[in-house]
Amino acid sequence: MEYIYAALLLDAAGKEINEKNLEEVVKAAGMSPDQAMAKSVAKSLTGVNIKDVIKNAQSVQASATQATQGSAPAEKKKEEAKEEKMSEEEAAGGLASLFG
Repeated sequence: MEYIYAALLLDAAGKEINEKNLEEVVKAAGMSPDQAMAKSVAKSLTGVNIKDVIKNAQSVQASATQATQGSAPAEKKKEEAKEEKMSEEEAAGGLASLFG
């Protein structure tokens, strides 16, 4: 995870995301750099525009939040109807026991 954070820091600083820079950021944070991990992350992020990825992730999250908020009232109405039905059934059952 620290290599992803390092990549985000490098991107924010306008620096190239490469093996050497990732290792330097991790080392500056007081950790021991892992060459294989730095190489893997650098290779994975080659050609990736991090700002676009973050922007797209935020728009997807906003859409999901809107969809969830839109369906919540419908689910609540279904639950209320179910509770009302249960209450009527319980009441009818109670009356039946009175008349034996």
